[in-house]
Amino acid sequence: MTVPPVPTEESVFTWGAPPLKFGAGACDEIGFDLSQYGAKRILLITDPGMQQTGLPDRIADQIRRYDMTVEIFDGVHVEPTDDSMNKAIGYATEQGPWDGFVAVGGGSAIDTAKAVNLLTTFPGELMDYVNKPVGNAQVPPGALKPLIAVPTTAGTGSESTAMCVLDILSLRVKTGISHWRLRPTLAVVDPLLTMTLPPEVTAASGMDIVCHALESYTARWYTTFDRKSPEQRVTYCGSNPVSDLWCEKSMSLLAKSFRTAVHRGTDDVEARMDMMMAATFAGMGFGNSGVHIPHANAYPIAGQVRDFHPAGYPSDEAMVPHGMSVSLTAPEAFRFSFDSAPDRHMAAARMLGPNAETQNDASEQLPHVVTELMRDIGIPNGIGEVGFGESDIPDLVEGTMKQQRLLATCPRTPTEDDIADIFAKSISNW
Repeated sequence: MTVPPVPTEESVFTWGAPPLKFGAGACDEIGFDLSQYGAKRILLITDPGMQQTGLPDRIADQIRRYDMTVEIFDGVHVEPTDDSMNKAIGYATEQGPWDGFVAVGGGSAIDTAKAVNLLTTFPGELMDYVNKPVGNAQVPPGALKPLIAVPTTAGTGSESTAMCVLDILSLRVKTGISHWRLRPTLAVVDPLLTMTLPPEVTAASGMDIVCHALESYTARWYTTFDRKSPEQRVTYCGSNPVSDLWCEKSMSLLAKSFRTAVHRGTDDVEARMDMMMAATFAGMGFGNSGVHIPHANAYPIAGQVRDFHPAGYPSDEAMVPHGMSVSLTAPEAFRFSFDSAPDRHMAAARMLGPNAETQNDASEQLPHVVTELMRDIGIPNGIGEVGFGESDIPDLVEGTMKQQRLLATCPRTPTEDDIADIFAKSISNW
């Protein structure tokens, strides 16, 4: 039998996601779920605001009914930093060992729990595992402890993904750790936990879903990469048939319910359920295919913020919420990438904005759909409204170019001049 030659271009894609438990009341079954792993000592990781709601205590009490002990760490920082993650890791190390972890909150809590799980299982330094070129991109050498992720915002999709994101304070840059071992053991998604989210948080978090789905769907196709050996395979492998399915469904849910969740989210359970499902589905898409320019640009926007204090968020420090930061350059980024995959951009525009007015220039259709959505839900009009001007562009470009893991996923490889042009045209979007 003749063995066919091994192709020089990539012919393999990977896809993974944790088991999912979804629905109203799902968070009340976590004790049973943890008991199936033989866990006895659990650390529940959350943030101060979430702790005040009483939800972490409610979940902890439910876990204790299954003869497990639970401690709560409520020191998660909104938009985590290397400093805040190191404090969480230090606490967990001193109070450990632990048999498992539960993360309750938005992406900040879930991402912090991923880092805690990694660095308490395999002690070391955060920078050992942070993606290159910022860190050393060390590979976790073995399995981590069980981690159950309980999202309380509809946005990051972190309950589905194999990465955690953080700000490196000394470098004023946002980056992350990415490896399939970081993926939660179980995602428990309960839409009722989002009913009291402020409209501003709903809007910003929801734009993260939008960009996850759009960037994943328009990412470089997996077969266009050079072929990798098994040990070289990375979490972001490019758009592929399986990731596409999740992103398409996410966009249809967003089109149906995003505006409703922002404007009438306190009493529309169906809209909240759609948004939670959209976030999880988009996570199942981009968590494997990848994101590109809007996310790469978002990291320095968030890392270099000076004096912007968004409504609906803690006011004690300046911040650009992650979902907001990814959206601010998205319209211009999709103008840039349009020529690489026109059909994909047009299909995405139809799914996200099925009733949008048709633009004379096809390359304007997706930017039009995105900007109209941003205007309807109150997202700032470009990076100018969060405090950046033309003089900041060189520093923003420098921060973006450090995100090569993300830029490599763009179907049209950007130069520094391209990124500078995108930032300049994103000072205002309309």
